Amino acid sequence: MAKNASSSSSSSMQKINREDDELLLDGSESGWVEARTHCDHLDSLSPDLIHIPTPNTSCSRCEHPKENWLCLCCKEVLCSRFVNKHMLQHYQHQQHNLALSYSDLSVWCFSCDAYLDVQAIVPLRPAYETAYILKFGQPPPFRSVD
Repeated sequence: MAKNASSSSSSSMQKINREDDELLLDGSESGWVEARTHCDHLDSLSPDLIHIPTPNTSCSRCEHPKENWLCLCCKEVLCSRFVNKHMLQHYQHQQHNLALSYSDLSVWCFSCDAYLDVQAIVPLRPAYETAYILKFGQPPPFRSVD
């Protein structure tokens, strides 16, 4: 029995090591996360992502001024899960799964449970570019996407 426990333990350890290696490969150990370059939920995007609320817009429900997200489906501005969770509740009730953070201009897909690469996913660019210009007063730099 001790032998089984030992072999079970070592196989678990190998599995943990493989998972650790995977974590190191995707950068999550350091806080860096690889954004997805594909999303199956883009059909829910608003057709007009050039006309959006400014990045200093407060949450439409609680008026919190920071940590707000723009729903890329209906363009409502709601606070993050670290404030009052209004954007998360919006997703849960409306199934609007795409949002842009006004804090760092990242895009999150609630259905994919992942960040999306706005430079690789062309339909996300209008909202990102407009939010960047509204926030920083100049167009964003873009990397070449192969």
